[in-house]
Amino acid sequence: MQLNQTLVPGKKRPVKVLQYGEGNFLRAFIDYMIDVANEKGVTDMSVAVVKPIPFGSLERFAAQDNRYTVYLRGVENGRTITQHRAVSCIDRVIDPFTQTAEYESFAASEELRFIVSNTTEAGIVFSQEDTYNASPLPTTYPGKLTKLLHQRFLHFKGAADKGLILLPCELIEKNGETLKKCVFQYIDLWDLGQDFAAWVEKTCFFCNTLVDRIVTGYPKDEAPAICKELGYEDELLDTCEPFLFWVIGKNGCPDFSAELPLDKAGFQVLFCDDYTPYRDRKVRILNGAHTSTVLGAFLAGKDYVIECMEDEAVKSFMSKCLFDEIMPTLTLPKEEIEAFAAATLERFANPFIKHALLSIALNSTSKWKSRILPSVLDYLRQFGKAPRALAFSLAALLCFYRGSGEPFAGTRNGQPYPIQDDEAALAFFREHQAAPLSQVAQDYIATPAFCGQELPQYPCFTQAVQESLALIEKVGMYQAMQDICK
Repeated sequence: MQLNQTLVPGKKRPVKVLQYGEGNFLRAFIDYMIDVANEKGVTDMSVAVVKPIPFGSLERFAAQDNRYTVYLRGVENGRTITQHRAVSCIDRVIDPFTQTAEYESFAASEELRFIVSNTTEAGIVFSQEDTYNASPLPTTYPGKLTKLLHQRFLHFKGAADKGLILLPCELIEKNGETLKKCVFQYIDLWDLGQDFAAWVEKTCFFCNTLVDRIVTGYPKDEAPAICKELGYEDELLDTCEPFLFWVIGKNGCPDFSAELPLDKAGFQVLFCDDYTPYRDRKVRILNGAHTSTVLGAFLAGKDYVIECMEDEAVKSFMSKCLFDEIMPTLTLPKEEIEAFAAATLERFANPFIKHALLSIALNSTSKWKSRILPSVLDYLRQFGKAPRALAFSLAALLCFYRGSGEPFAGTRNGQPYPIQDDEAALAFFREHQAAPLSQVAQDYIATPAFCGQELPQYPCFTQAVQESLALIEKVGMYQAMQDICK
């Protein structure tokens, strides 16, 4: 039996949210919250999902009438929790590259109020080559968004009450402000006019947001048993932890919490003026722990986060990154930071979640820059020396990206694994696949797109990365991770 055969047709609700990204995270995060809030009567809205890239199929959504199950498993306040929910708040899922007219119809929607996105850290970018009249659509997400906003401006003749609230969920610093900057770059590039620019400035609000929930997606190995427990097949089954936290920095936007009252449905959704302290705490500790550890751990033979937490050597390396090199650079009260770090390690040790390291490894170049580089720079400024474990994390990244072939792939114990990143990153590593790793490290750190402008000013960090690479080559990844902790 399929999931859609187990449910009666739901209430038709107004589409108030246009969501760029059909992936696991948003479906287990905001879509899950909206579905619960609808049931509790605190919201009355549905979601239209847009596939932001031309690759990938939407057949599973069509086969299941856009319904799927979110399966929560974990330990919360010392209590084991397993819950599941069939989510039905998605009204439609659109491929804008083949359903362009349906996608563009949202420019004229009277009901649309929010735009949510998760296009990965590499998604919010500006490209000088992107064009307004590209067929069928502009290439980048901000380009598509700018064109849609412009069509909306034209359709409603600049009406002040037809602006939208933008809630990007990409894990980059000041994601709302970055998205807004890209939109205004396209307004200038495409010469869309001062009237449109003024309308965007006055009526569209780009909020900085912080999302926090570990979502592990489709549990391939466990899916048959879980579907048997559920009583139906679900090819969109989405697993995650019970913990959920969303910080929305309003960035001067008038209070709209009454329009999105997810907190009234019992969720930890915080509307505030400045999200920065929460973002620094979460991105540097939780995401930083992932990004600093998983590439080395994978090359050391681990496949899942839980395996890292069960291995004393890998766990010790992660703890060194957190407690010795990341946490000393944060400005929040020490007790609060330590409590969050301890909770992070407990969440990573969730026995129900098999969070694949290769999933976390996706787009690691941009993740390292956004999650690790700020801690590295603060450590260098504060202590005047290189953070040894975080330097090792970059060495592990360079080893992980040591690949060849097409599609680009690395090898572990003679077995290939995919290396997935944006084209600029893959091009760098293709060009350097035969170069000595010490040279790769020097060139990588000197590339602003990967490490910013400031890091090359600290040659001690480059030296620490090169020393880590030499250690890895000498004793292997697993032993090197142990030696770094001595």
